[in-house]
Amino acid sequence: MTTRALEAAQAALAAEHAAVYGYGVVGGRVGLARRPEATAAYTAHRARRDALARTVRDMGGRPTVAAAAYALPFEVPDGAAAVRLAAELEDRVAGVYSDLVRASDGPLRREAAGALREAAVRAVRWRGSGVAFPGLAERA
Repeated sequence: MTTRALEAAQAALAAEHAAVYGYGVVGGRVGLARRPEATAAYTAHRARRDALARTVRDMGGRPTVAAAAYALPFEVPDGAAAVRLAAELEDRVAGVYSDLVRASDGPLRREAAGALREAAVRAVRWRGSGVAFPGLAERA
């Protein structure tokens, strides 16, 4: 694996740490009807985080550790804001997995593409609409 792939894997790991933290906030604020969805996303991001930590070690790197806390992109005082945060978290995760797809090959690339797809699907479910190319910055 290349240095570029290792750096992209580290960035994906950092994004997963942030997503796990963010879903803790989402789960505490989202309405009861969507709480199972938040729990499933939290669990999925924890599993991806743990797998990426192993991948980084296998690539000869030292896995990025989670921060004690993360700055949220906006205040999350209620369920509606929690839903927006969940969609934002998935968009951010999709972006870093897009980078990992470009930087890697073989099994890691397939895993990154699968993670990108999963994040894009979750973002659509949270937002209620999708984007043409998940993981890529949209044109204004």
